[in-house]
Amino acid sequence: MKIATRAERIEPFYVMEVAKAAQALAAQVAGSAEPMIFLNIGEPDFTAPPLVQQAADRAIREGRTQYTPALGIDPLRQALSDWYAQRFGVDVPARRIVITAGASAALQLVCLSLINAGDEILMPDPSYPCNRHFVSAAEGRAVLLPTTAEERFQLSADKVQAAWGDKTRGVLLASPSNPTGSSIAPQELRRIHEVVKAHDGVTIIDEIYLGLSHDEAYGQTALAIDDNIISINSFSKYFNMTGWRLGWAVVPEALVPVVERVAQNLFICASTISQHAALACFAPESLAEYERRRAEFKARRDYFIPALEALGLPVPVVPDGAFYAWADCTQAAKKLGVEGSWDFAYAVMERAHLAITPGRDFGSHDTGRFVRFSTANSMEQLQEAIARLRKLLA
Repeated sequence: MKIATRAERIEPFYVMEVAKAAQALAAQVAGSAEPMIFLNIGEPDFTAPPLVQQAADRAIREGRTQYTPALGIDPLRQALSDWYAQRFGVDVPARRIVITAGASAALQLVCLSLINAGDEILMPDPSYPCNRHFVSAAEGRAVLLPTTAEERFQLSADKVQAAWGDKTRGVLLASPSNPTGSSIAPQELRRIHEVVKAHDGVTIIDEIYLGLSHDEAYGQTALAIDDNIISINSFSKYFNMTGWRLGWAVVPEALVPVVERVAQNLFICASTISQHAALACFAPESLAEYERRRAEFKARRDYFIPALEALGLPVPVVPDGAFYAWADCTQAAKKLGVEGSWDFAYAVMERAHLAITPGRDFGSHDTGRFVRFSTANSMEQLQEAIARLRKLLA
C-alpha cells in the first residue's frame, strides 16, 4: 500500500513506544516487591472532581448528548471568558473562544487554517513533538531552533529575528513548556510577538499548562499582549480531564468563521457530554479543589527536583510550571555503564522498574543527554522512585 508523504514525515511518538515497553514489563513485575512506577506520561493522577463527574452523569440522564455548534456551547465559552477575567485579569470575549476536541484538535484547526504548503514555523528545540507534527500535517515545515538552559530552553526575539526567512509564516511556542516546564518571560514574549508582527506573521502559543504556573512572574496569559495572538489551551492538565478530550483555542475575531468552517467539516463538534461536564469546572467548589491540587503539584516539584540533583541528575532550569523535570543524565548514565538518555531510560526501566522518557522525542539539539520525569504522580510514588534511583546509582 502506498503511504502518503505527509504520514511518512511524521516520526513515531517515542514516549508512547517507551510506554508500551514499560507496560509489557509492568505485567511481568506486577506481583513483585518493586512493581512498575510510571513517571513517563504527562497525565495528572487526579481525576475530574465530583461536580464535573456529576454534571456528566446529569447530561447523559437528561439526554443532552446530541451535536453542539462547531464552536462549542455558548455557556462554556462564556465560562471560559469569565475565567480569563477572574484568573488573569484579561478581557477575552466568548465570541473568540472555540471549543475543540482537546488541544490537539485546536492546534490542528489553527494550523490548517493558517499554514500553506511549504510555510515554515519556528519552534524551540526542545519542544513537544506533536506540535511540530501538526505543522507537518498542514503541509508546513517546523524549523526547530536550538535553545540553552541560559535561555530557559525558550526562544528569544533576537533568535526569531535571526532565523526569519522568506518562507517563515510564524512561531509556535509553549509556555510553560513540555518537556522543561519553563515559561517565556512576558516581556520577552512581547518582543517576540513584535518581531512576528513586523513580518506579518502569526504567533501561536500553547498554554495548556498555564493554569499550573507556580511563579507569578511567568503565570500570565499571552492574550494580555495582543488580540492577534492565538492561544491553545486544554481541560486536560489544570482541569484534570485528560480522557474527556476537551480543549479550546482563542483566536482573532477574523479567524473565528474560518476555524468554524474547518471544524464543521473535520470534527462537527467536541464531545457534547464533556462540554456540559466542563461547565462544573468553574463552580467555586471545583476551582478551590483545582487550586489545592496546583499546590500539591508544586510541593511534588519542590521535593523531587532537589532529590534528583542530589543523585547526580541535575535539572538546569527549575520549572516554573507544569509537572516535569528535564534532567541531565550524562553522569548517571556513566554510572550504569550506558551512554545517552535512550539507553539510560531503558536501564532504569529494567533495573529499577521505573518508567521515564528519553529526550529523543523532543528535538535533536542536545536532547540525547536529557530525560524527562513527570511529577504528575503521588508524593508516595515520587519518594519510592527516588529511593530506587538512589539504590541503583549508589
